[in-house]
Amino acid sequence: MKLQELDVIITSPPAPGWGGRYWILVKMTTDTGVTGWGECYASSVGPDAMVHVIRDVFDRHMAGENPENIERMFRRAYSSGFTQRPDLTVMGAFSGLEIACWDILGKDRDRPVYALLGGVMNERVRAYTYLYPLPHHNTTAFWTSPDLAAEAAADCVARGYTAVKFDPAGPYTMRGGHMPAMSDISQSIAFCRAIREAVGDRADLLFGTHGQFTTAGAIRLGQALEPYAPLWFEEPIPPDNVAEMAKVAAAVRIPVSTGERLTTKAEFAPVLRAGAASILQPALGRAGGIWEMKKVAAMAEVYNAQMAPHLYAGPVEWAANIHLGVSIPNLLMAETIETPFHDQLIKGSIRVENGFIPAPTAPGLGIEVDEELARAHPYTGNGLHLEMQDAPCDYVNGNAFEGGAPAPKD
Repeated sequence: MKLQELDVIITSPPAPGWGGRYWILVKMTTDTGVTGWGECYASSVGPDAMVHVIRDVFDRHMAGENPENIERMFRRAYSSGFTQRPDLTVMGAFSGLEIACWDILGKDRDRPVYALLGGVMNERVRAYTYLYPLPHHNTTAFWTSPDLAAEAAADCVARGYTAVKFDPAGPYTMRGGHMPAMSDISQSIAFCRAIREAVGDRADLLFGTHGQFTTAGAIRLGQALEPYAPLWFEEPIPPDNVAEMAKVAAAVRIPVSTGERLTTKAEFAPVLRAGAASILQPALGRAGGIWEMKKVAAMAEVYNAQMAPHLYAGPVEWAANIHLGVSIPNLLMAETIETPFHDQLIKGSIRVENGFIPAPTAPGLGIEVDEELARAHPYTGNGLHLEMQDAPCDYVNGNAFEGGAPAPKD
């Protein structure tokens, strides 16, 4: 069996676009007719350029190869162009293709992917969700309203979720870390207080940030949130400075999590060695794929750290996260996005049940992709999947962060 054909589909979720402006799906087919699906979570270049990168990685390192030889293909891509160091764009391309290889292997052997990774460790995966506006909420007011967030949190708990994530602490900007405005600290406290009152001890609070603070600013904010016992303080400073993140972890009595923007064991290992985070959040469509993150999970075990796969993408990456989660002993939980489009794109083949995802039983990733639906929603904008704002923190008028899916402006 050899990898023979590649197709790349850029699909755009309908407004409001939870999961990003577009998703990059890859479909690979072998010379024996087995098809596998993957998803590339790469956003540092536009989708048109990314299609060329994906095709180059496939043609150069994977075409004609047996899909079993994942380690060999990884080493080729990782070493491409005399690098042998993490490259976010190349690894983003390879990761989606690698996921598709596992889908092929599972289908060829009539087994779920996790069965090829050591089998079932967890019969079900604990899910968490971001807080999104309810149908009757004002979607502009929602992001700065503790009361609306608390109402959304109570709704999530009523549906079975035991953890909810929110990030009211202001914008992430291309300027790097900033000191939070006092109004941002006050708003963050108000959100934590309102949500904790709404859910009590029935759910963990996951405080999201996006690397937007200086070390001192992150410590100042984190210490203010300690009375509400969040389960994690997510990526409090830019992810490129592990030593400074370790200072935050040592100064704040909230577990630090990170990993959404990291790729390969080469970037995760220093985080563990420095004690910079006790919860790792890889995005499998960017971080090197399923096999590479299985290695990272093993490293995390040694440091008594846990895994919480990240999801701000489509349901194919979600499926890969679930299979990794089923197979590892140090799973904490996995991010989930529930929208009609996510569900329809994989024809309801994986779903959250009372706050947990049962281990899939179908071969491969256990999903059936609606290819026609994916192609019927092409991306026509010019923005990247996620973008940082140019404007700095507003210390006068306050700040609002629209949950990663701002209203379309293109």
